[in-house]
Amino acid sequence: MAVRLDEIRAAAQRVAASHGLDVVDLEFTGSAKERILRVFLEKNAEGRARLKAGIAAGVEGLPERLVEGTLSPEQLSGITHEDCAEFSRDFGVLLDVEELVPGSEYTLEASSPGLDRKLTRAEDFRRFTGSLVKIQTFEPIRNNRHWQGRLVDTQVSESRSGEPYRESDSGTGETSITIDLAAVKQNSKSRKAGVSTVAIALSNIEKAQLVPEI
Repeated sequence: MAVRLDEIRAAAQRVAASHGLDVVDLEFTGSAKERILRVFLEKNAEGRARLKAGIAAGVEGLPERLVEGTLSPEQLSGITHEDCAEFSRDFGVLLDVEELVPGSEYTLEASSPGLDRKLTRAEDFRRFTGSLVKIQTFEPIRNNRHWQGRLVDTQVSESRSGEPYRESDSGTGETSITIDLAAVKQNSKSRKAGVSTVAIALSNIEKAQLVPEI
């Protein structure tokens, strides 16, 4: 039987929301005998807002990089071991009750998405404007499919059809991002492109992730 990832993701988000968390990503990997369901979590917007307020108020015990300003609260998931344990307990029960994973042998893992977290939705790109990103496209742009730079803008262009996830939140147009190539050392293909910035439509993005700045 096939694993119904969309249903599992929806169920994971319901459980996560009850704990003040958001699901960043979800994957099901491994062989038939060693299957692993991984769920990557972060504090939701309210949790991140409390973290920001704590920094402003000088609350003790916060990560040093947050206090110093070398790491943004948006880049830190804020997830604790207790968060993961409580989510895993409740989500594991739901998976079994609703029989969302066929077969009884699998391992459920819950963790932070890490500082090199994936970016998939338009809201992710807007949220992390100003961060370094690494992009791989489906179709080449100026003979290059691999780009790295600082995310400087996310825009919605004129209306067109497409997959909902790749369009704007309103569903009225194609979303594209712009990255500043001067922010990092480029590969030979990027340098040969002869441009300082590159615009990439979300519909052309195969993979995207943050590049940690530590």
